Amino acid sequence: MSEEENKTFAAAVERSNKIEEDISKNPSKYRVLTGDRPTGRLHIGHYFGSLQNRVRLSKMGVPTMILIADYQVLTDHDAFQEISQNTKQLVIDYLACGIEPGENVIIYPHSYVPECNQLMIPFLTLVTSAELERNPTVKEEIQSGLANGKMKTVNAGMLTYPVHQACDILFCKGNVVPVGKDQLPHIEQTRTIARRFNEKFCKGKEGVFPLPNALLSKTPSILGLDGSQKMSKSRGNAVMLSATADETASLIKKAKTDGDRHITYDPVNRPEVANLLQIISLCTKEAPEAIAERLGDGGGGALKAALTEALNEELRPVREKRAELENNMDYIKQVLSEGAEKAREIGIKTLEEVREVMNMKI
Repeated sequence: MSEEENKTFAAAVERSNKIEEDISKNPSKYRVLTGDRPTGRLHIGHYFGSLQNRVRLSKMGVPTMILIADYQVLTDHDAFQEISQNTKQLVIDYLACGIEPGENVIIYPHSYVPECNQLMIPFLTLVTSAELERNPTVKEEIQSGLANGKMKTVNAGMLTYPVHQACDILFCKGNVVPVGKDQLPHIEQTRTIARRFNEKFCKGKEGVFPLPNALLSKTPSILGLDGSQKMSKSRGNAVMLSATADETASLIKKAKTDGDRHITYDPVNRPEVANLLQIISLCTKEAPEAIAERLGDGGGGALKAALTEALNEELRPVREKRAELENNMDYIKQVLSEGAEKAREIGIKTLEEVREVMNMKI
């Protein structure tokens, strides 16, 4: 990291810690914007990394907008045939994990909220092409997409991805976005857009948009079962939330460990073993060092057996709820349609304010 990036990161951490301290006391001060692209079903990396936190925040009473970013799939995926089905499966995963849609929790698909997308043109006038080209997250995603063949060319939608995200966050005046460290450049770009809009169009008036803050995840990064890459369905190293207990056991049997039978928690020198211990820890809330000590000389077999038991027990209620929801697709469609209606109401109100300050009302 450069000195400037270190300063930006340190400031984001400080803001995140302050929000974490205050949010349980004053939940109504905040509006969370979070979500996923419907590229497939969710896995345990999503479960531990974001879904549990969404449930926690919504149970506190924090107004929560959960975006299914269907339009954004088009930026780096040629396949679009399964977007509708994947959208419904995302909702099933959300509800099975404990998210409860209602007045305080709105789940909606991006493409059904045109008011959000109407912010795109004014927002694009507030950033330069050079700023978009410098965004490190976009650069990394472009390089990865071209390298693995997922992208053949770089379309303009990919380059303007951070502005899409700014629209998603700001249309509902989201002021808290739960993210990992790698997503901070997007949040900084959104803060820049909000600041520039307010400075340009709201002189002498209260700004339309809040400056959103990142709520940084406290959950350690979870690698795939290969122990070397981010967990991903496409890499074949993930345990999906929709997997059965037997499928989970079969996947874990193939997980990578090492040749040392004595189990220790050493993330630097034994990353594969440490990753499996970390997943057990997330299930049982026991320290990974203590789990390693208990397993002792049991080797990879004992480690995998312990992980299988812990993960299947953790996911048992999720799977039971999933099975119920799979048989009630009318309800899933209802959640999406009602969520889109509520999101549009919010977007219409914001767009009216935007037109007012931009002197575009008729």
